[in-house]
Amino acid sequence: MSKTTICLWYNHDAEEAARFYAKTFPDSAVKAVHRSPSDYPGGKEGDPLMVEFTVCGTPCLGLNGGDIFKHSEAFSFVISTETQEETDRYWNAIVGNGGTESSCGWCKDKWGLSWQITPRVLTDAMAKGGDVAKRAFAAMMPMRKIDVAKIEAAVRGGA
Repeated sequence: MSKTTICLWYNHDAEEAARFYAKTFPDSAVKAVHRSPSDYPGGKEGDPLMVEFTVCGTPCLGLNGGDIFKHSEAFSFVISTETQEETDRYWNAIVGNGGTESSCGWCKDKWGLSWQITPRVLTDAMAKGGDVAKRAFAAMMPMRKIDVAKIEAAVRGGA
């Protein structure tokens, strides 16, 4: 295991979540499934307890701890995209697999984990600051999934 690993709490389906992430995002994989040596509050002996996986190269540990804790927007994965096609692919995979749309490029997967599917053109515009950032920000605010063409138009000074 990596020296720094993100631990994500799941009710009972960390393995299902990890396999979904592995098939959805590049440089993602399920590395290991560790089964519980005995019964525990969230499950039984032999159930998957911990799942080691990566999301876009980031090491994660899914912990099947039961329904004690829930995910919140206080933590999210930010997935940087280059094109509208890539943005659509990740957004549609998450929302189409039981997830929900939110605002400004945010969505939640069916396990309640938040994702920001963010085209690089938007983050680059925000980094420039000034009027470019203001226009890109104003264009983004009413969006759910980010529309790359509209952000590009805003960056150029269009509506």
